[in-house]
Amino acid sequence: MSKISVCLATFNEEKNIKDCLESVKWVDEIVIVDGTSSDKTVEIASSIGRSASGRKKPNIKIIIRENPLMFHINKQKAFEMATDDWILYLDVDERVTPELKKEIQSATRSKQHNGFWIPRKNIIFGKWIRHTGWHPDYQLRLFKRGKAYLPCKSVHEQPKLSGKAGYLKNPLIHYNYQTISQFVKKLNDLYTENDKNVFLDEEKKVEWYDVIRFPVNEFLKRFFSEEGYKDGLHGLVLSILQAFSTFITFAKVWEIQGFKEIKEEKFLEKMEKELFKAIKELRHWFLTSRINEEKNFFKKIIFKIKRRLMK
Repeated sequence: MSKISVCLATFNEEKNIKDCLESVKWVDEIVIVDGTSSDKTVEIASSIGRSASGRKKPNIKIIIRENPLMFHINKQKAFEMATDDWILYLDVDERVTPELKKEIQSATRSKQHNGFWIPRKNIIFGKWIRHTGWHPDYQLRLFKRGKAYLPCKSVHEQPKLSGKAGYLKNPLIHYNYQTISQFVKKLNDLYTENDKNVFLDEEKKVEWYDVIRFPVNEFLKRFFSEEGYKDGLHGLVLSILQAFSTFITFAKVWEIQGFKEIKEEKFLEKMEKELFKAIKELRHWFLTSRINEEKNFFKKIIFKIKRRLMK
């Protein structure tokens, strides 16, 4: 059987690190690159695997280095420090189930694949989110050592794999955002900072109407196109929060560009047109979703007529 190294990057994760590592104690090696945590993350990680029963425990390797905004840098460092045949890389708020363990062990016998995409079961605000762009949420997390690397340009990027990838069926359990404060803090400290930098690196500029278009388009995508409404209030709140994230990204780019003032004549009139355009799109998506969900034939026809009259 091929040997597996689990790779993680950590920073102040004392609440999550134990359960994460306990779920992968069956691997041969665990490599942790810690960004100089100020809590007990390293202490807890060092103690994982100690057992009076004498059962085999993984070799735990912990490297301390600074905590960069681009967390991918430390993840890539963990890849480079791994020594086993395959790498399984995790976030600390993820858990490997017994079913996924068996599938991973079987997958590492593969002769035709250099890596595997693993779905994630995202638990957000206490609920499994099955839509809103959060499912099946495939991540390239299992690959042969030396066959993949992280580009380190965006926190959203997947590893770049050399060779063919397969797909696993059993999901990683991802205990994602547990509180609104956690979501907003990560949004401000990590995701919008990253998105702002990617936006600027690509030499893009924001226009005044993007302050409306960015959040509106994100909400329409999450709540309607990706069927966030099927997640109920959770889907609605998440769609709004993620739309808010794009608004903050806009505002941060605008700040970097010197709070540039617009020079638009009839600004109020043009803004009104943008808002009415957004309302029209919202109405169109509402009716389309009602048509798709409605089982009554006659009501479905009525919604189609209403949608046609909007054009």
